[in-house]
Amino acid sequence: MFGSILHLPLDHNFYFNTKNHFLVSNYNNNYIYFNITIGLALKEAKSNALSNVLNPRSADIVFLSIGATGDLSTFTPDAASIASNIKHHAKFTPLFSPEGFEPPKAYFATAQSVRDSLIVNWNMTYKYYEMMNVKQAYYLSMEFLQGRALLNAIGNLELTGEYGEALTKLGHNLENVAQQESDAALGNGGLGRLASCFLDSLATLNYPAWGYGLRYKYGLFKQLITKDGQEEVAENWLEMGNPWEIVRNDVSYPIKFYGKLVTGSDGKRHWIGGEDIKAVAYDVPIPGYKTKTTINLRLWSTKVSSEDFDLSAFNAGEHTKACEDQENAAKICFVLYPGDESLEGKTLRLKQQYTLCSASLQDIISRFEKRSGSNVKWEEFPSKVAVQMNDTHPTLCIPELIRILVDIKGLSWKEAWEITKRTVAYTNHTVLPEALEKWSFELMEKLLPRHVEIIEMIDEELIQNIVSEYGTSDPEMLKKKLSAMRILENFDLPASLDNIFVIPKKISAVDSDEEPKVGSGVGNEDTDRSSVVDIDKEKKVPDAAASIDDEVELEEKDLQEKKDLVPEPVLIPQKMVRMANLCVVGGHAVNGVAEIHSEIVKEDVFNDFYKLWPEKFQNKTNGVTPRRWIRFCNPNLSHIITKWIGTEDWVLNTEKLAKLREFAHDEDLHTEWRAAKRNNKVKVAEFLKEKTGYIVSPDAMFDIQVKRIHEYKRQLLNILGIVYRYKKMKEMTASEREKKFVPRVCIFGGKAFATYVQAKRIVKFITDVGATINHDPEIGDLLKVIFVPDYNVSVAELLIPSSELSQHISTAGMEASGTSNMKFAMNGCILIGTLDGANVEIREEVGEDNFFLFGAQAHEILGLRKERAEGKFVPDVRFEEVKEFVKSGVFGFNSYDELLGSLEGNEGFGRGDYFLVGKDFPSYIECQEKVDEAYQDQKKWTSMSILNTAGSYKFSSDRTIHEYAKEIWNIKPLELP
Repeated sequence: MFGSILHLPLDHNFYFNTKNHFLVSNYNNNYIYFNITIGLALKEAKSNALSNVLNPRSADIVFLSIGATGDLSTFTPDAASIASNIKHHAKFTPLFSPEGFEPPKAYFATAQSVRDSLIVNWNMTYKYYEMMNVKQAYYLSMEFLQGRALLNAIGNLELTGEYGEALTKLGHNLENVAQQESDAALGNGGLGRLASCFLDSLATLNYPAWGYGLRYKYGLFKQLITKDGQEEVAENWLEMGNPWEIVRNDVSYPIKFYGKLVTGSDGKRHWIGGEDIKAVAYDVPIPGYKTKTTINLRLWSTKVSSEDFDLSAFNAGEHTKACEDQENAAKICFVLYPGDESLEGKTLRLKQQYTLCSASLQDIISRFEKRSGSNVKWEEFPSKVAVQMNDTHPTLCIPELIRILVDIKGLSWKEAWEITKRTVAYTNHTVLPEALEKWSFELMEKLLPRHVEIIEMIDEELIQNIVSEYGTSDPEMLKKKLSAMRILENFDLPASLDNIFVIPKKISAVDSDEEPKVGSGVGNEDTDRSSVVDIDKEKKVPDAAASIDDEVELEEKDLQEKKDLVPEPVLIPQKMVRMANLCVVGGHAVNGVAEIHSEIVKEDVFNDFYKLWPEKFQNKTNGVTPRRWIRFCNPNLSHIITKWIGTEDWVLNTEKLAKLREFAHDEDLHTEWRAAKRNNKVKVAEFLKEKTGYIVSPDAMFDIQVKRIHEYKRQLLNILGIVYRYKKMKEMTASEREKKFVPRVCIFGGKAFATYVQAKRIVKFITDVGATINHDPEIGDLLKVIFVPDYNVSVAELLIPSSELSQHISTAGMEASGTSNMKFAMNGCILIGTLDGANVEIREEVGEDNFFLFGAQAHEILGLRKERAEGKFVPDVRFEEVKEFVKSGVFGFNSYDELLGSLEGNEGFGRGDYFLVGKDFPSYIECQEKVDEAYQDQKKWTSMSILNTAGSYKFSSDRTIHEYAKEIWNIKPLELP
C-alpha cells in the first residue's frame, strides 16, 4: 500500500535525525519532512530510486513513494534534529553576518526552523481542500493583530519542550529568544485581535478558510510617552525582516484607480485609463492546535511594474518625478489608518480599502475557476465561497464582485447581484455614528467611477424595494424611510417618484393682502430662487405721472422688497455613500458581536432594515482563543487548571472549565491559585521597572485598564477615580490610609489615534497624575499609577495573567462587545464595569456576585443626555470636588481646561459630558469601595477569581466560529487524513 507520489526537484540537502526522518530543503524556501518506513535502509539503499534520492544530481526528477505508515502524523522531531535544523538555518538562510549566534539571529533561525514544519502542513491542507473542492470562508479585515508567532506556533505544534531543549543545547533560552520577535504591526485593537483569534480557531477546528489583509510597512505607530504625553513614531517591525512570511511573486493582481468609463460596441462598460498598480501576495501560515490543518493569512503589498519607472526623467535629474508612480503605489500599504483630515488622507484610505477588496476577490475568483476546471458554473459560486466583511472597511467587496462578474466574466446584472447577495456577509462592530463609514460621493466617483455606477444601481433597486414594501399611501413616512435607508445620502429622489411627493405650491406674501415681513418666511430656505424671480415679474410698473420723488421712493421700496425676498445662502449638504447601509443591502447576513449590541443594531442602528429583512440579522458574541490567551500566556495557571479538572481537554473544549466551580472554595486550590497569580505579578513588576522606571509592589492589587484610548471607553473616569482616591488619602493620617485603602497598582495602556486630540489629552493627564502620585513619599506603595507605552499583544500576554481587577467601564450601549474583558475573566481577573457589550454576558456566566457593577444602563442613556441638555442635571459634590482638585495645580501647571471642559456645560461639541462621566462618577467610586472591601478578604477574592475562570468557557472563539460556520458561512470541518 502506498501513499502519494512526491516530485522532488534537484539540489536538495538531506538531513537525518535519530528517528530516521529526513528533511528536503533549499527549494523555494519550502521544507518537507517525511517518515520513511524503511528506516536506516535508506542510507544503504542500492536501488536506483533511493540512490537518486541520496545523489539527486544523477536524475532530473525523483519519484519517491511513501509507505502506508509514512504520513506526516508520524513525524515528531526531537531536540537533536531541531538543533541541527536551527544551525542549518543560521548558516544557510541567514539575515545576519556569519559571526556569532546572538539572540536575534537565534530567533530568526528558530522561526525558520518552525516554518519548515508549518509549510508541510500548510501545503497539504490546501492540496486537500483543492482536491475535495469544499466550500471555503474568506475573512476580510483591515486589521490582523497577531502578536508574536513563535511560541504560539510551537505550542500549537506541541513542540515547546523540544524547541526549548534544542535552544538550550545551542546556548540559548527559549523565552529570551522568543522575546526577540517584534509584534506584527498589522492592527491596533479589538478588531484586529478578534480577526487573529478567529484564524486560530478556524485552523484548530479544521474549517476551510483564509484570511485576507494588507501588509502594512509601518503599522499604526509606535507610541512613546514623553513629558508632553503621547508621541508617535514609525513602527519598525519589518526592519529586520519577517521570517514567517513567504512572498508569492507569482500571485499578483492589477488594481485600477481613476480613469474613465466608456461603452464598447458590445454594450458593456469598460473602465480605462487612470492609475494602475499591482497587489502582490505575502502568505503567513496559521497553524491549528493539535491538528495538521494550517490555514493561510494572505497579505497584500502594492507596487508598480519596472516599466513604470521613468528612467529618462531620473537620468535627467528629475528623481522625484521618476519615482512618483512607485511611491504612489507603495504608500498604499505604508500605514494603518492614515490620517484622513486632508483630501489626500481620505483618498489614501479609500485606496487601501479598495486594494484589499479587489485583490482578495480576484484571488478568490481565480481559485474558484481553478477548482472548477473548464466547466465554470457561476451559479455555484456562493456554494463554494463565503466572504465575511469584518466591519465596513471591506464594503467595496460588494460593487467589486459585481464589477468582476459583469464586466469581466460576462454575467448579467441580475445574475451578478444575486450571486453577490448570497456570497457576502457583514459583521457590525460599532454603534458610534462616526465609525459607520461614509465616503464622499465626489471622491469615490473620481477614484472608482465604475463602482459608483454600480452603487447607484443598487440604491435604485433599494428604493423600489422600499416603495414596494411600504406603499405610497403615507408619503411622509415613506420619505423618512428612504432618507434613513438609502445608500446615497443627500441625493434627490428619482424623478419616477415625483408624483408621490407632490410639494404644495407656497402662497407668496407679496401676492397676499399683507405686506411681507422680515422673518416671515418669504425668501427663507423654503423658497427657491425660481419663485423669487416669478414674484419679481409680477410687480406692477409705477404710474408715469408719479413724481421723481415718488419714483425714487418706489425704487427704494422695490429694492428693499427684493432684499427681503433674496434667500439666505443655503448650505448644501455633501453627497455621501453610506457604507454600512450598502453592507446590509448587499449581504445575506448582518451580525452584531454581543447580545446587547445585536439588539441595539436591530432596534436602533439598522431598525428600518431589520423591519424590512428580519431574517438577515443575527448575533455572534465574540470570543478569544484559549490557546494564546491562557494556555500559552499563563502556563502556571494552565497547569493548575489541568491538574484540578483532570484533563487538558479544556484547551479545546472550554466548557470543561466549568468543573472548577466544584473547587472554588477549596483551600489547597486557593493556595496554588494565589501563588500562580503572584508569580505573574512579579514578572510584571520587573517589566514595569524596565519599561517605565517605576518600582511597584507585587503584593499590591494590580488594577488594569488596557485598550484603545477613547472618550467612550472612559479612561478619564478611571483616572478621575484615582485622583479622588489620592485626594482622600492625602486628607488622612498614615494609619488611617493603611486601614482604609488596599494598596493598588493602577496600570493603563493603549494608543490614542494621532489626530484624536481629546484622547491624547487623556494620556497626558494620566501620565501627569502618575508622576505626582508615584513620587509622593506619604503615599508610597499604597497607590501607583503607571502608563505602559506602546501597548500591544505581547504586553497584553504579560499583563493579563497578572491582573486582579480589570476595568471595562464604557458608557453603556456604546461598546459593541470587547474581547479583553473575556481574556481577563479567563485568567481569573475580576471585572468592574457597566452593563455594556459582552460585560452583560460575562456577568451572567461568572455570577452577579463575582462582577463589580456600576453605572447607568443602555436604555437610560438617551434620557440622561436629554436631562443634561435641558440643564436639569445636578452633579454629585464629589465630582465637583475632584475637578476642583485637578484645577488647583496639584498635578502640575499644564492646562486641563479643554479636558475638564468636555465635562461641563449642557450641550455643544466637546462639552456637556456626552459620555456621562459625571453621572456615573458617584456610582463608580462607591463600587470601588466595595472592591477594596472584597480584596481584604483574600479567601473570598480567590473564590471570585476561580469562578471567573470557570464561567469564561462561553467566550472561546471556537464557539463563535462554530456559530459563524453553521449559521452564516455554511461550511463544515474538513480534517486532513
